[in-house]
Amino acid sequence: MDEVSLNTEPIGDDDADEFEIEGDCGIAEYVGQTGAIQGENPIPPAVGMEFESYEDVYYFYNCFAKEQGFGVRVSNTWYRKSKERYRGKLSCSSAGFKKKSEANRPRPETRTGCPAMIKFRLMENRRWRIIEVELEHNHLISPASGKFYKSHKLIGAGTKRTLQLDSPDEVQKIKMYRTVIIDSEGNGVVDDEGGFRNFVHSNQLKLREGDARGVQDLFCRLQLMDPNFFYVVDLNEKGCMRNLFWADARSRATYGYFGDVVAIDTTCLRDKFEVPLVSFIGVNHHGHSTLLGCGLLAGETSESYIWLLRAWITCMLGRPPQAVITDQCRNLQTAVADVFPRASHCLHLACIMQKFPENLGGLLEYEAIKEALTRIVYYFLRPEEFEAAWEEKVQHHGIRDHKWIQALYEDRKRWVPAYVKETFLAGLLPFQQNEMVPSIFEGYLDKHTPLKDFLAKYDQALQMNLQLEALADMDSRNSSLVLKSRCYFELQLSKLYTNETLKRFGKEVEGMYACFSTRQVTIDGPLITYIVKEQVEVDGNRQETRDFEVMYNASEMDVLCVCGLFNFKGYLCRHALSVLNQNGLEEIPPQYILTRWRKDVKRSYAVDHSSGGIDTNNPVHRYDHLYKCIVRVVEEGRKSQDRYKVTLQGLGEILNRLHLVED
Repeated sequence: MDEVSLNTEPIGDDDADEFEIEGDCGIAEYVGQTGAIQGENPIPPAVGMEFESYEDVYYFYNCFAKEQGFGVRVSNTWYRKSKERYRGKLSCSSAGFKKKSEANRPRPETRTGCPAMIKFRLMENRRWRIIEVELEHNHLISPASGKFYKSHKLIGAGTKRTLQLDSPDEVQKIKMYRTVIIDSEGNGVVDDEGGFRNFVHSNQLKLREGDARGVQDLFCRLQLMDPNFFYVVDLNEKGCMRNLFWADARSRATYGYFGDVVAIDTTCLRDKFEVPLVSFIGVNHHGHSTLLGCGLLAGETSESYIWLLRAWITCMLGRPPQAVITDQCRNLQTAVADVFPRASHCLHLACIMQKFPENLGGLLEYEAIKEALTRIVYYFLRPEEFEAAWEEKVQHHGIRDHKWIQALYEDRKRWVPAYVKETFLAGLLPFQQNEMVPSIFEGYLDKHTPLKDFLAKYDQALQMNLQLEALADMDSRNSSLVLKSRCYFELQLSKLYTNETLKRFGKEVEGMYACFSTRQVTIDGPLITYIVKEQVEVDGNRQETRDFEVMYNASEMDVLCVCGLFNFKGYLCRHALSVLNQNGLEEIPPQYILTRWRKDVKRSYAVDHSSGGIDTNNPVHRYDHLYKCIVRVVEEGRKSQDRYKVTLQGLGEILNRLHLVED
């Protein structure tokens, strides 16, 4: 084993004789010669709290000790053979007993064998996690006596932290009544009050007066209306809010239907909005954006994003999406790779194109470069064609060594249509010029909207989106679109698809008439390759003929077009329809009729309460499910004295039985 202890006792024996070091000298590499702890720490230590360093654990526990009124000693520190610390134990300064002295006038015994302590160890992610906590003391403690302990007097100026409060009634008072938090391994850790704590990095949300109250009011209101409302609060070591995540029952249920493709909208962070909002967006059966959860982040660090993504996927019962769409943020890309390693990760094409002026605007031939590269991105349908054209243009304009151009090319498989057409994206990634996906909060949130104002409008924004969906549902059920053609394909889908989706598909049916030639070119067994010629509009004022290759397997009724529209949008393109039509098919094959667009599917937006709907191996899911069950018991038990007595007796019996269960 590559582990040794500072003690001579076995490593696993936490009750061994301790190598005692006073708090103000045993941690000498951390503590300076001047300075004192400033501020207060309202948060008691709890199993699962995580810190960046050994010193941060000491500082945190020392702050807590100062507030409570006891001193801190480093009882044990374990080292590996490489001299790296990997485990520690901090105790009350009254822990243990002094060794007997042979002096004529020995000092009186001041220790009481106090059991109060915390144990912590270095995890694989290089963070320090508290693994055991004892809060009870066997002697009197008083906050007034905190200033007399050595450990509270000396904290190095380089590590001094000041607790910043927005106002006396703000961050400190925010109390999350059913807070579920995700630790670095993706698990939840409960503290003694039923809350959860997480310590990842040392920043905090910049809250103005009234913001924290706004968060509390919103969360309490949503939880009262929705027992399946899920929220997560990430606090820093000072108890200040660092990151938040929340999702209502409808968002959680919606994910079950439309969670295959998810866009993570970080516009507010990227453009420095007053509200540091991150939204998880899906697309519903009408092709409208639908909310799958929200977060507020203190910063664009990879740690914050990893925390947020793990909170979100835990809320969604651990089922990852098949495809994730984000902007170019490197830290977010790192987080997606970490949390969703099997998901296809695409970058938002429109966001990249919007960055041309910012990154290339200073070049002498900017307009020509932008026009040339834009045409290459949208025009070429095959990777080899794109690469050849890109290389020729960057060489011609002398921008091959431009850092942003190099970064774009390195990421090409995540944003260029010629590559990402292999991934099903359900219309969430626009691939045509000037095409954008509207924001869920458009009209309710701009760059200068204060957080408390946004929170006050949050319900209104969601209700507006729900109303639009309800109206579209009613429209699809009660009225049929007037079909513009007599095409069997359009008639077939008019009986199945929502009106909004049918409108989009109708444009492809119209486009069949612009495909004036469908010619068979090769046959390879059951696979037949066609070239479909289409008259397309270029630059808004001229026509151009383009060739599209379509492969058709008659035995399987599979059809694949080089344009990739089915993966981009979720319905067949005009070129594929032309080939099916030429082969005498009057109906679209069933594999190309997606359930997600159907109007006859009954969708329940209620979260499953049964244990079958959760991952019982995940402690967060167990906690969330048990909480909902016990709330229903409490609601019944409060209705009368007799019910109250029965409930109390039943809970006592359950608790006794739990004590007999071996973990």
